[in-house]
Amino acid sequence: MTHSLSTRADYQAWLSSIKQRVQSARMRAALAANGELIALYYELGAQIVERETQAQWGSGFINAFSNDLRHAFPEVGGFSPKNLRYCRAFFRFYCDPAIWQQAVAKLADTPWAGIDADRAGLLVQTPWGHNIQIFSKCADLNEADFYLTQTLEHGWSRDVLALQLKSRLHERTGKAVSNFSRTLPAPQSDLAQQTLKDPYTFDFMSLTAPYNERDVERQLTQHITQFLLELGKGFAFIGRQYALEVAGNDYYLDLLFYHVTLKCYVVIELKNRRFIPEYAGKLNFYLSAVDSLLKRDDDQPTIGLLLCRDKNNIEVEFALRDLNKPMGVSEYNLVETLPDNLKGSLPTVEEIEQDLRQLQEGMDE
Repeated sequence: MTHSLSTRADYQAWLSSIKQRVQSARMRAALAANGELIALYYELGAQIVERETQAQWGSGFINAFSNDLRHAFPEVGGFSPKNLRYCRAFFRFYCDPAIWQQAVAKLADTPWAGIDADRAGLLVQTPWGHNIQIFSKCADLNEADFYLTQTLEHGWSRDVLALQLKSRLHERTGKAVSNFSRTLPAPQSDLAQQTLKDPYTFDFMSLTAPYNERDVERQLTQHITQFLLELGKGFAFIGRQYALEVAGNDYYLDLLFYHVTLKCYVVIELKNRRFIPEYAGKLNFYLSAVDSLLKRDDDQPTIGLLLCRDKNNIEVEFALRDLNKPMGVSEYNLVETLPDNLKGSLPTVEEIEQDLRQLQEGMDE
């Protein structure tokens, strides 16, 4: 009987629907449990702040509190002194100091007293480890909101979140110089602008000088997972040195992507040097070619991204002003390593320290 059911299409379809319902229920339960945990940590932080302000319990209060909680709930984690201090920092970061006392008093009725409802909604969906990263590394609430939203939207792991915080993603998003507002309709133009960054950070690869654009392309495609992470959500890699034939001549696009959210092709051209206006004209030509040869009727206009090692924003704005294809220009950074023949000629740390000691001794005489 079991074998016969496994081959029946109607049974398999029903089984698939049940599996989806079970998975959905498990996910809802996990989110609910996470929300309760985050709310508990917020309340613990509030109570710790209030007790430290009101009571004369000494500097060992948190350690004693931790020991008592762990003794009362040995099967429950999260009550270490370190985590309780994180709870305290969590409350301090998100609750306005001017209303701390009122917020603590209202916690029994409102678990998120002192916090904006939309922000609370983000917090309860974000795992505690991610929350720690965000409130520990962010300077203010606006910055924290950015990373909370991006974490949930993109499903970042804790390691990926740490990388984005380290690279100051919030300062780079939407900063590319572009002509999108003139060449794309709203809201496509706004979405396209927020898709691009300036600068891009390719610190997952290193190159030894001298190197050219092809070397950069090769390493980017060898590290395609990290490259796509830096580009952001929605980019699907099509090819490197993608060939197009125009009027009997072959042209090669450095990198070609399709953006599933923008629903358009994205041509990326790499220049291992400072921006010059001629680069924009060539990219404009490539975009025309892709629109004519690859773009389908239901695709949006192809977008171009020119990545240079350096640029002057005013010069870029002038270069893009009268071009009719949507494109942006950004800088990119990567790690450069020294050639082997130069490494041996550099002083060691010990030699530098010895020179500093000799310099100091000469100053003391």
